[in-house]
Amino acid sequence: MKRFHVNVRVKDLKESVGFYNALFGTEATVLKEDYAKWMLEDPRINFAISLHPENAGIEHLGIQAENEAELAEVYGRLKEAKGTIREEGKCTCCYAKSEKSWITDPQGVDWEAFYTFGESTVYGEGANAKEFNHESAAI
Repeated sequence: MKRFHVNVRVKDLKESVGFYNALFGTEATVLKEDYAKWMLEDPRINFAISLHPENAGIEHLGIQAENEAELAEVYGRLKEAKGTIREEGKCTCCYAKSEKSWITDPQGVDWEAFYTFGESTVYGEGANAKEFNHESAAI
């Protein structure tokens, strides 16, 4: 069963983690100094926040597949959406090893279709890598 994915850029991670822990009634599944994620079953969603104080708001939306067959199904839907697909392939992003592709909707919102097959100790590598100021972050 696929899972809806939302990533929101936040100004203050500690404050936002407290808010979403209360809203969802559970602690974050993943908690880093610049990132948190809740893998919820009710509602079934992968909800993540990333520290971006300079540009808070919706980062992207997505559909997370549980296996390669589901990923192929979702990828087929990207083709039907008739947008430009940006194939990223295997990558490290959001402290996870994944395979993904991207498309942008008519309003300019980025959507990703992805399958996660492992964890990582870094936020991202390659095209997904970002600089992070550890001194300005506090959880």
